[in-house]
Amino acid sequence: MTANTHTSAIPPELNLPIEGMSCASCVKRVEKRLQALPGVAGVDVLLSTASARLQLAEGADAAALLQASAATLKQGGYGLRQRAWRLHLAGLSSASCATRVEKTLSQVPGVLHAQVLLASDQAHVQALDTLEPLVLLQAVRQAGYQATLEEGQRTQAQPSAWHSGSGPTLLAAALTLPLALPMLALLWGQHWMLNGWWQLALATPVQFVLGARFYRAGWAALKDRSGNMDLLVALGTSAAYGLSVFELLRQGPHSMALYFESSAVVITLVLLGKWLEARAKRQTLGAIDALKALRPSTARVRRGEQELELPIEALQLGDELIVRPGERIAADAVVLQGCSQVDESMISGESLPVTRGVGEPVVGGAVNGEAVLHLRVTALGAESTLARIVRLVESAQAAKPPIQRVVDRVSAVFVPVVLALALATLLGWGWFDGNWERALIHAVAVLVIACPCALGLATPAAIMVGTGVAAQRGVLIKDASALELARRVQCVAFDKTGTLTEGRPRLAALVAAHNVTPDMALALAAALQAGSDHPLARTVREHAKTHAIALPTPTLTALSTEAGRGVRAQHGTAQVVLGSTRWMQELGVPMQALHAQAEDQRTQGHAVSWLARLSPGEPPQLLALLAFGDTLRPQAAQAIAALHALGVRTVMLSGDHAQAASAVARQLGLDDFRAELLPQDKARIVTELRAQGTVVAMVGDGINDAPALAAADVGMAMGGGTDVAMQSAGITLMRSDPRLVATAIALSRATVRKIHQNLFWAFVYNLLGLPAAALGLLSPVIAGAAMAASSVSVLSNALLLKRQRDR
Repeated sequence: MTANTHTSAIPPELNLPIEGMSCASCVKRVEKRLQALPGVAGVDVLLSTASARLQLAEGADAAALLQASAATLKQGGYGLRQRAWRLHLAGLSSASCATRVEKTLSQVPGVLHAQVLLASDQAHVQALDTLEPLVLLQAVRQAGYQATLEEGQRTQAQPSAWHSGSGPTLLAAALTLPLALPMLALLWGQHWMLNGWWQLALATPVQFVLGARFYRAGWAALKDRSGNMDLLVALGTSAAYGLSVFELLRQGPHSMALYFESSAVVITLVLLGKWLEARAKRQTLGAIDALKALRPSTARVRRGEQELELPIEALQLGDELIVRPGERIAADAVVLQGCSQVDESMISGESLPVTRGVGEPVVGGAVNGEAVLHLRVTALGAESTLARIVRLVESAQAAKPPIQRVVDRVSAVFVPVVLALALATLLGWGWFDGNWERALIHAVAVLVIACPCALGLATPAAIMVGTGVAAQRGVLIKDASALELARRVQCVAFDKTGTLTEGRPRLAALVAAHNVTPDMALALAAALQAGSDHPLARTVREHAKTHAIALPTPTLTALSTEAGRGVRAQHGTAQVVLGSTRWMQELGVPMQALHAQAEDQRTQGHAVSWLARLSPGEPPQLLALLAFGDTLRPQAAQAIAALHALGVRTVMLSGDHAQAASAVARQLGLDDFRAELLPQDKARIVTELRAQGTVVAMVGDGINDAPALAAADVGMAMGGGTDVAMQSAGITLMRSDPRLVATAIALSRATVRKIHQNLFWAFVYNLLGLPAAALGLLSPVIAGAAMAASSVSVLSNALLLKRQRDR
């Protein structure tokens, strides 16, 4: 359940975990039911995640919609996966307190029912099994009370072997094996048959106990005037079983026209296929599970003079955490004391540990490396970085790309077409040779082989694995549309500052004029920049500090800033100025002596400032020129080369002057660049590129990049950038590494390639299998094995994406 920690806020969407879906036809039925609910603006239902994502209309009541969803799903034979939580409450003093807490919990997105018992200070909550208990605890605290989980509830209960699917499968196999042995004996030329009454005794529990799920789901589909895979299996195996019972009663226990083994083997194979399918699905969700597992269950907290070991749910904003070497950081925080190497590889994809010291942020789930850290908690629960990453990945996996909607339309008519084909097969064979028993077996084969599971899993399985692999490598994909579009990108437009460069100016050169020492010039420039927060001013001061330059005497006074020109100050009887070329020209400062050096610096892409002295009664005197440059990211050239290897054109959009932009473009090997641009100019150029029929991706990191990110086909925000940029982008790069752009495009291409492969084989399987079964070329047993193999093969092919290499 995607939920905010504020209980009063209505989320823009609801993510519902659904149980009971078995094939693509179920997906269409669930979608139709949920779409009909008032307050629902859009629905995406996925078989691979067994979930539905509801987009809420404006003003919709999330709590009421959740209740309505549960009711309509129950009518259709489905349900919501739920879990009960028990909370111990503190601070209740009256029935009104209990009512307030009960109302607060009921408003938490994902809660189906909440009851507070004042006598025992307990709250019993029935909620979706995807709801994090921390959200419940935070809601109670926001209401002014304290809450803790009852003991033994902190970990999600693991399903038993029986409920996970292996139990029914193994039991079905044990009962079916004696029925199948005569079939195997025929391969060695042996002819023997199990007594018919024994066959009935073995096949009946398989058919009606272990196969009861097919009858329940098939009956629910019939009541809903629809069909699904369960209905096909139930009809097919019931026909084979019923024919066998008829022949047993008519001809006795030694009849050769018994097909108990066919019905039992088909049910066993389908159960086996669903079990293998469930295991493969769990692997496709491995990336999300790995992210969720990063958060430790307990944290070491200092409160007052005490150091306590508390469950993660008991943490509060502002708590002081103590993290020892080798321990995981329990929550997003800022360093209060200590300095250590922190491993953030599982979160950002950064392979090397990063140094974090006092005042710097750390991410919950990262591993502390070498020293004790004292931290102040800054974010918890749904607001933490880890939770936001998980939500982004889950959101991408829950969204449907356009290609899947075409498949859903095909699946909607699939079951009725199969039923018609099975009936035609029965009648055709019966009239053709008069052997109605053989005709029924061929019709059963048609029903059994026609499973739309592979069609329903083909697209979402690849998207789940692809987005999961991307997240592990530091690429967060907001939705499936961005994933599908990224593969078609023909041109990548980069912002320069902070994207291809570090975004931190450096003093590239200081050239002193005649009769002035560099140290004297640097001392004057640093003194002029005292107190300024401008990035260039900080650069000059840091450079002077690094070189231990003493401040000039006498001290500079009367510092002032000339907007758009530079700064000036009084130095004794003279004035000292530092500023632009235009200002120097206005002041009459002669710059010819350093003109050649200035042009050389501009050619290298550096911005030039001038330092001069203005003395009463004397002509202005040039003291020095200062050249400022932005360091290229060490990975930038590799990023451009990787994109060229993918056949993608690169262009840089910059607000800097043309010479600086040209120098960067030349060093990196960019195909094109545009300089001296305003934010709206960047968006305009992106729009112009798209108008030429080019699919454009924009990569940026700042607020000024947001319009261009929104204008592009695919927006990619650098992880070190602003929240505005990330919200405008369909893809977020968790590290400030431009090479991740090529990684995102390569993964998109690989994922869509897997989707096409899966759809091809899913359609081919049915196009070949159905006619073969109708023509009598497949037995029900072979059809059942093929049906199970089709779904497993689609999932296995999707899992091969984990081998996709970075560019």
